[in-house]
Amino acid sequence: MSTAMKQMTEVAEKLVAYGRKGGAAEIEVGIRTSNDFSVQVFNGELEKLTEAGSKNLAIRVFVEGKQATAASSDFSPETLHRLVDNAITRARLGGSDPFAGLPEAEKLSNGEGQLKLYDPLVLTLAPEKKIAIARELEAIGLKDKRIRKSTGASFDSGESLIVLVNSKGFSGAYRRTGVSCGVGFEAGSGDNLQQDYWFDGGISLAGLMPVEAIAKKAVERTARMIGARKVETQNVTLVTDPQMSGRLLGFLSQCIAGASVARRQTFLAEKVGQRIGNEQVNIVDDGLIPSGRRSRPFDSEGVPCRRSTFVDKGILQGFVLNTYFARKLKMSSTGHAGGLTNFYWEPGTSTPESIVKSVDKGLLLTGVMGQGTVPTTGDISLGASGLWIEKGEIVFPVAEITISGNLADLLMNVEMVGNDVDLAHGINAPTIKFKQISVGGTAKA
Repeated sequence: MSTAMKQMTEVAEKLVAYGRKGGAAEIEVGIRTSNDFSVQVFNGELEKLTEAGSKNLAIRVFVEGKQATAASSDFSPETLHRLVDNAITRARLGGSDPFAGLPEAEKLSNGEGQLKLYDPLVLTLAPEKKIAIARELEAIGLKDKRIRKSTGASFDSGESLIVLVNSKGFSGAYRRTGVSCGVGFEAGSGDNLQQDYWFDGGISLAGLMPVEAIAKKAVERTARMIGARKVETQNVTLVTDPQMSGRLLGFLSQCIAGASVARRQTFLAEKVGQRIGNEQVNIVDDGLIPSGRRSRPFDSEGVPCRRSTFVDKGILQGFVLNTYFARKLKMSSTGHAGGLTNFYWEPGTSTPESIVKSVDKGLLLTGVMGQGTVPTTGDISLGASGLWIEKGEIVFPVAEITISGNLADLLMNVEMVGNDVDLAHGINAPTIKFKQISVGGTAKA
């Protein structure tokens, strides 16, 4: 355990003891410190550079089923004691909630070391090198004659320390690092200008894609949209690339979130144990993947993270729950206080190329715009762009269209699942082929 980790843990433990003596039936103290670096480059010039450190201590106290919270960046004992005293006083004035309270302590099976969450090399990379990487990303892309201009490049890195102690006997701490870089470009001409980007990120420097590979992927994604046009309104096969599959999976995560279920704001509220998709729909969240982008040993309440299957061969297994909503729904916490970890659609056996080859006529969706998803009904209506497929070949790019459908229908009509899941992001999915979606474009003549 590092010196900083020991010091912060001691601060939290002393504050928990102080709160218990002051009348808190239960008390939780969480501490987060961070050091972050961010650089943005535009046309080779340094546009923005930020390097900052922060620290924050958050408290939750419970008195007779009543809760109050407080936070401070001042860690002096006088300030923290006053914070706890005021929180206890405010809690006594609040309304009682039978579901409020801390979880029972559970033994942790994994820590920072086993999960490989910390790469000290991230901290040794000089600022000049980070700026140079951002400039290189942009310069590589601008050498391609199809690219009109850059929309900017960036490099971000940081480290954080998380400490959590509560009066139920839980005490845990871990460090993590993060690093990411990316670049965007514009192509086309006149009124038909197209923009796209690519970035990569993770825990360690060694896990990043090479700079040239990131830049070239951004170039290809942008250039493939040159000359995009509308298509007639029609119902066609839908293929989603991994980013758009991830967007769809993110919508599903909203629909199985404990808060949405408890408030009856999702069409899946009563569907546990029932079929919500066909057998190719297998959805998992795994917080214990070594070096996973969102891996962690425990959630923000101290519940150990784990591997949870939420949809197994199309059958909904449960909801994404913290302690509060688990109690409210008479279920168990899934270790998701503070959000999802590494949430993904398990890969199939098909290559992305074979999926495209199987389509007689359809849309390979590569971009969407807007917030047109409705968890209460599962309805989807979004501005979209992508690549048009005919007889297994990509024939031209399309833009300024809309897609309309329903999540329940899409999940029931999955036809092929790709083998190209990349766990580099928080929400991950492969290329997926769906039987049909409505594409809105120009009216038929």
